Amino acid sequence: MEPKKRDPNAPKHLEITLKAPDGALWKTTLAQEKIFSTGSVGFYASDKIENPVSHERYQISVNITLIGSKP
Repeated sequence: MEPKKRDPNAPKHLEITLKAPDGALWKTTLAQEKIFSTGSVGFYASDKIENPVSHERYQISVNITLIGSKP
């Protein structure tokens, strides 16, 4: 399925920084470019992050979709 539109100026990946409201850094991760199963285009990231204070671990996933790209 070919996307309805693409962004020719989009980078190959995005850097995502996760911080607490007090500015404490939890993690920086990369969202890679992706064509989703729906045919939309955008970016996707999945990672495990750790609370720097309690050391509890979390799992995250992020979809970033180009509006209007779905065929």
